[in-house]
Amino acid sequence: MATLDTKLIDVIGDRTAKVLETGIGARSVGDLLRHYPRRYVVRGELSDISKLQPDDEVTILAQVFSVNTRTLQGRKGTILEVVVTDGTSKLSLTFFNQAWRERELRVGRQGLFAGKVSVFKGKRQLSHPDYELIADGSDVDSAIDEFAGKYLPVYPATGKLPSWKVAQCMTLAIDALDEVPDFLPDEIRFKHGYPTLKDALVGLHQPRDIAEADHARARLTFDEAFLLQLLLVVRREELHQLKSTARPVRAGGLLEAFDESLPFELTSGQRDVMAEIEVDLAASHPMHRLLQGEVGSGKTVLAIRAMLAVVDSGGQAALLAPTEVLAQQHLRTLETLLGSLAQGGMLGGAEHATQVTLITGSQNAPARKEALALAASGSAGIVIGTHALLGQSVVFADLGLIVIDEQHRFGVEQRDVLKAKAEFPPHLLVMTATPIPRTVAMTVFGDLDISTLRELPLGRQPITTHVLPAQEKPTFLDRAWSRIREEVAQGHQGYVVAPRISASAPEDADMDFLFGTTSAELTSVEELAPMLHAGPLAGLRVAMLHGQLATDVKNATMLAFSAGEIDVLVSTTVIEVGVDVPNATIMVIMDADRFGISQLHQLRGRIGRGTCPGLCLLVTNAPAETPARVRLDAVAASVDGFELSRIDLEQRREGDVLGVNQSGTRSHLRLLRVLRDESLIDLARSDAQELIASDATLSKFPELARELKILQTDEAADYIDMG
Repeated sequence: MATLDTKLIDVIGDRTAKVLETGIGARSVGDLLRHYPRRYVVRGELSDISKLQPDDEVTILAQVFSVNTRTLQGRKGTILEVVVTDGTSKLSLTFFNQAWRERELRVGRQGLFAGKVSVFKGKRQLSHPDYELIADGSDVDSAIDEFAGKYLPVYPATGKLPSWKVAQCMTLAIDALDEVPDFLPDEIRFKHGYPTLKDALVGLHQPRDIAEADHARARLTFDEAFLLQLLLVVRREELHQLKSTARPVRAGGLLEAFDESLPFELTSGQRDVMAEIEVDLAASHPMHRLLQGEVGSGKTVLAIRAMLAVVDSGGQAALLAPTEVLAQQHLRTLETLLGSLAQGGMLGGAEHATQVTLITGSQNAPARKEALALAASGSAGIVIGTHALLGQSVVFADLGLIVIDEQHRFGVEQRDVLKAKAEFPPHLLVMTATPIPRTVAMTVFGDLDISTLRELPLGRQPITTHVLPAQEKPTFLDRAWSRIREEVAQGHQGYVVAPRISASAPEDADMDFLFGTTSAELTSVEELAPMLHAGPLAGLRVAMLHGQLATDVKNATMLAFSAGEIDVLVSTTVIEVGVDVPNATIMVIMDADRFGISQLHQLRGRIGRGTCPGLCLLVTNAPAETPARVRLDAVAASVDGFELSRIDLEQRREGDVLGVNQSGTRSHLRLLRVLRDESLIDLARSDAQELIASDATLSKFPELARELKILQTDEAADYIDMG
């Protein structure tokens, strides 16, 4: 008898086991049984061939009339065509590269054939039907009773591993399977009315009816949600057991002086979130908090307040940004908002002032040496940087807080590299302007406490968005350039965003595959900027910005744009996050269908940040009613980032939603869908919390502890691989 850990080679033989390992990655019986059916084909009552219609799912009783194998024209392979008859009409059965079936599908043999009717060159056919031949002398009625009415699982398959072959292997594995230890505690299983693990696995692959298959799937889907939530609850408990340096707010320090200097008041939402952060910082265990909020909701100000609270306590804060443009923007923002508070040790610096420094990969040697010295000595209370902060040469005197901007750009292991630079576990605040639906946050960031900023600060201006179908209405694009000229004439500035840098960007092949377009048709920054400068925007000050420019050029360009010395910035998505130029009021996004919903929402958040409303124009060649246009219409219809985020995630693959690069855990999710299974995730979270509260070490549930350990080990291995 076999267990879930038994190697497949011991159950189905060496040759087939190798095909399964190569095709679906299954090495053990458990691996195979967790290769779940996509759907089921219900073999119904016997059908009259003469009455078959295209797309009908049918089961027919027929006799083999003729058999013919021929070579495919123009490519390798063969096609076996078997014509069957029920005595009145004929039907073709076609099998590709399976000439061996000719040995059993001999003329005169009777059988039951099940499949979906299609039409090829005017003839009805069944492609790769399931069938069962009736042995000579057998009772036909008994064979019909045995075959008709069954639920046939349809599996994800490959060319060398068709669904029916997977089904055969499943039968062998299930027939050999012994009792399966069930890791789900009985009290939880009974509460929800789930079957045992073995019954669920068998019921999903060999259901007697659809109700049994659904019941089995519900149990196995819950397992995935429960194990992941258990892992995250355990991790949270472990984090709470860590000892960190408490950083309570201190009166009379930098934070108080900063608050007094602010030219605006915090919103009620900002005050509520700040209170949560201050409680976390004052605790003796490290804060692990995700701060999510709309574009322009004021997350940066809260991050500055948290960093100043840590500096007041004698510690340092590190701010990790995904791009140099954003890191430079953060530096300018901090220097502007802090003023003399950021000039510690300098002439004109305020009392108790600190210093702010920047560390990036493209710094020249003298600047980098100075920045490293400021961080190591503790003179710089706030250190801003890109991935360069993770380098071995970066040392802190007393790292007390890590702030990560745009969390989705970094893996969990990169967080941990930065944490390791602190003597004691530091506090952690991660920020994202990409709103996350609650269940996604619970699944991806379940080890973090979550704070949400929904309201925008007073004075933020509305942004109007329109879709411009360039092929349908060519004059609309001319009008877009005119609108930019009008905005500049009123003293404002604008952005023009293109999806690629140059005409030969290497990443475009992947984008073509995803979006079904041709790279040659796309707009590039290097082509568009000169065209605009010489044509529709002639006379305006037009400049380019993209990630391949030298750092000093990028910095000089952004400074000039911020100072109003550039009218129109033609850019890639390098300006997607963090860039704050209040005078910019218009944005034209070329080939807008090449961007996701959340990315478009982020981009347009760069305008309307001052005292005048913003206008965003989405230029596209995508035809009406296509998925691409539906995406753009959704962006134009709403400025609610949380609503748009949900629409965006509903249109994406589950792996993209979960961010499989963030953690190996997500690769274990085969059935769970975080948007669809919201209530199930809630149940699983509650059950996991109650279980850990009563038995933190899972000493009463050794099978569950074993399963959790496997998950933790797999996740750790994935981190190492990614590193």
